[in-house]
Amino acid sequence: MVKLDPYLNFDGTCEEAFNLYKSVFGGKLSEVMRMGDMEGMEVPEAYKDHVMHVSLQLPNNLLMGSDVVPGMGNPLRPGNNNYIYITADSREEADRLFSELSAGGEVEMPMEDMFWGDYFGSFKDRFGIWWMVGYSFLSDTV
Repeated sequence: MVKLDPYLNFDGTCEEAFNLYKSVFGGKLSEVMRMGDMEGMEVPEAYKDHVMHVSLQLPNNLLMGSDVVPGMGNPLRPGNNNYIYITADSREEADRLFSELSAGGEVEMPMEDMFWGDYFGSFKDRFGIWWMVGYSFLSDTV
């Protein structure tokens, strides 16, 4: 079954925002992954401590977020500061959802294996909505 969760982008305030959200909603924060932790990516020194990924696990939802580094992907602006994250049950489902939803849109990152353990891609659909599709390929090896 597909699961949909919000993914929020920030301009250097992600960690502060998620600490607030945790204080308001409760839940459990994941370990904060930093931009400087990205393998194979040159990140400017000023942005190495910015948040690459964090999530707040709530009883029925997952709220996720990251900071946006200038020059790495689309610049942060109103309209692309949030995504809908789709958690797929298989690679095949992830590919189908990505293909069908991105048709006529703009691919930001094609589906591929990522170092954090997901098969992942992102895009803007033809209606201007930003999406992320992920499948945890680590579960294939257990």
